[in-house]
Amino acid sequence: MKILGRHLLAELSQCSSEALNNRPELEKIMIEAARHSGATVVDSVFHHYNPQGLSGIVVIAESHISIHTWPEYGYAAVDCFTCGTSVDPWKALEYLKTALGSRKVQVKDLNRGIPSSKNEVIAHKSVAARPAADTQLTH
Repeated sequence: MKILGRHLLAELSQCSSEALNNRPELEKIMIEAARHSGATVVDSVFHHYNPQGLSGIVVIAESHISIHTWPEYGYAAVDCFTCGTSVDPWKALEYLKTALGSRKVQVKDLNRGIPSSKNEVIAHKSVAARPAADTQLTH
């Protein structure tokens, strides 16, 4: 695989149900987790479900950090997908674990990228991969 990034898929359980259902606070926690990882925050969008639970994504220049919560179970599904070498998704996850009061975490650490017979890390945004400013993309 030509590795472009890392994707942590995390199951956070035994979390604070209050933290998992407080939209403004959870958004702040997620943004701070991104900053702890060294990422550049671009935007965030969160949705509160009725009667409970949240889904949210923090878009970072290096990809994204997302969360889906089930307060009734004290559970959160978290994805930390980062590209390049300047961001550490484990730092974001450690911050989230502490901030959400999770007492049990299970993580899958995956490489993401272009299928290839040889494993190698390639540049996140190489000049050759970017279209020229006057190039129109068509489908």
